[in-house]
Amino acid sequence: MEMVKIFDTTLRDGEQSPGASMTIEEKIKVARQLEKLKVDIIEAGFAAASPGDFEAINNIAKEVKNSTVCSLARAVEKDIKAAADAIAPAPLKRIHTFIATSPIHMEYKLRMSPDEVIKRAVDAVKYARSFVEDVEFSCEDAGRSEMSFLKEIIAAVIEAGAKTINIPDTVGYRFPTEMGAMIKELVDYFPKDVIFSVHCHNDLGLATANSLYSVLNGARQVECTINGLGERAGNAALEEIVMAIKVRRDLFEGTDTRIETKEIYPTSRLVASVTGIEPQPNKAIVGKNAFAHESGIHQDGVLKHKETYEIMSAESIGLDVKDTIVLGKHSGRHAFSKKLEALGFKLNQEELDEAFMKFKKLADKKKEVYDEDIIAILNDTMDSTPKTYELISLQLSDCSDGMPSAAAKIKFEDKVYVDAAIGEGTIDAVFKVIDRISGINGKLMDYKVEAVTEGKDALAKVMVKVVFDEDKPAVMGHGLSIDTMLASARAYINALNNYVHMKDLLQKKISYKDSI
Repeated sequence: MEMVKIFDTTLRDGEQSPGASMTIEEKIKVARQLEKLKVDIIEAGFAAASPGDFEAINNIAKEVKNSTVCSLARAVEKDIKAAADAIAPAPLKRIHTFIATSPIHMEYKLRMSPDEVIKRAVDAVKYARSFVEDVEFSCEDAGRSEMSFLKEIIAAVIEAGAKTINIPDTVGYRFPTEMGAMIKELVDYFPKDVIFSVHCHNDLGLATANSLYSVLNGARQVECTINGLGERAGNAALEEIVMAIKVRRDLFEGTDTRIETKEIYPTSRLVASVTGIEPQPNKAIVGKNAFAHESGIHQDGVLKHKETYEIMSAESIGLDVKDTIVLGKHSGRHAFSKKLEALGFKLNQEELDEAFMKFKKLADKKKEVYDEDIIAILNDTMDSTPKTYELISLQLSDCSDGMPSAAAKIKFEDKVYVDAAIGEGTIDAVFKVIDRISGINGKLMDYKVEAVTEGKDALAKVMVKVVFDEDKPAVMGHGLSIDTMLASARAYINALNNYVHMKDLLQKKISYKDSI
């Protein structure tokens, strides 16, 4: 059995999706789950991009033991050194360096001749090999590169020490038959011990198909993301690639992945929670309608025999649709704990106590508590961002043609502060009173409200993007409550805490800063 390595780049390329930035704590949480999913390689970030990225990669390298931790680096010495320093604590580590190889990129972006590009690539691989054994080289925009030049540069970097060669369809240009033919030609041309990888973008909706055709033609590593996150239209979706190989064993005979498929759904939900980007309802594998049947004919067929309309089971991806535990206000701690196990969550005692308390409060207000409610509560409970500011209470006043106001009690450094503010609207008043108490003024860049489940009593999940410092990027915050105003206040407080925490980290002395 030949194993296809799964290279997950959710924390690097996935985070480049507009609005998908994560805090260091959130990245660590996702990395732990990716390890539980049994991903072969976790591309934890781009170490030279920022001190925050370096810190996140370095912390992930200390945490992850069973997956290879990788950092991206341009074919530049300072990038490679930063990557090497960041991944140093990892038992299994890789440096992934790249340079563009298409005529359009070399002429207009790099302004380098083909010979100069080859020399830069070789020097980069040799320098990376001075730090680690495992070096991957990517030919950026390989999908629009000339095959003769690809063979020339690949031969040179293999000789320099690269063990994995990545062929990215950077702009999602290729069709599956073209991608498959390109990989087959390269696999047949080079020695069998070289691993060829693909990294396909979804600009034409072909990323998964291109990746699968590449595997059928000899690629033995696929670069992908959870929920298909990534630049522009996104990357190939990990869950689609893995389940296609699993379901169509007749086509992929002799190949497999080591992914623990029952962790696919919990991983999808975690990534959606921390990024604020939900998969579309009809998204393959992990969309909320992926195993739903509304048609009477379909319902009848599925009830008689599931395989009439289902080519895989919901249970195979960790979605337990057979679970009969129904939670309500009379449910006890034991039933709640069993539900968590069924949903794939393991909490320590302190987290369990806090989650149970939040569940009981919710159950008093809702007729029915859905699995999605529980998952939302758990993700909120397990948020590890230090709570510098904590919302104690919120009081609102508004009426038609009135003057919206908000009063709040906020805890900071073991003291409770009380203040009030008037706003252009209720939400504006809420955010202004938080600004007044904290003394830190934020500029709201984005605000989204989403119902976790259906019904008038649904939990409101609020995501905000706020700029607290014009010289710093926007930060995200998440809040959860049946009361949308309270959820909004919690989201803004969460963003404020993320900002304060990131500011503290960025003020730390970072050993590699002089090399960046």
